[in-house]
Amino acid sequence: MAQRESVSDMNNTQSAGSPDLLQNLRNALRQFAAERDWDQFHSPKNLAIALNVEAAELLEHFQWLPDAEAAAIPPEKCAKLREELADVLLYLIRLADKLNVDLAVAAAEKLKINATKYPVHKARGSSKKYTEL
Repeated sequence: MAQRESVSDMNNTQSAGSPDLLQNLRNALRQFAAERDWDQFHSPKNLAIALNVEAAELLEHFQWLPDAEAAAIPPEKCAKLREELADVLLYLIRLADKLNVDLAVAAAEKLKINATKYPVHKARGSSKKYTEL
């Protein structure tokens, strides 16, 4: 119950994209794992594997769908996708925590790197890798 309250409180006070929300999710995940004595299982290797398993479960929803159908997911399937996306995010946050990586900072830094690798004047409308631009 305390877990639900802390997550519920977090939802009411933070905007979806804020670094504070990521920190609150990290803290809630720490508490969630501690209450269940799961920290012993949360090595970076195990969390990376779990993250990939969840990403594969997300991908499974799109397997064999034509592009048009994949772009127009019905509401009942969107609920399942939402859960899979949340699983991926939660494992990513937990893994980053174990590796002492601030995801918001890392993502902002990576976006700057990508902007340098893919300058608009070369990359616009192209799916080529930066080494081929």
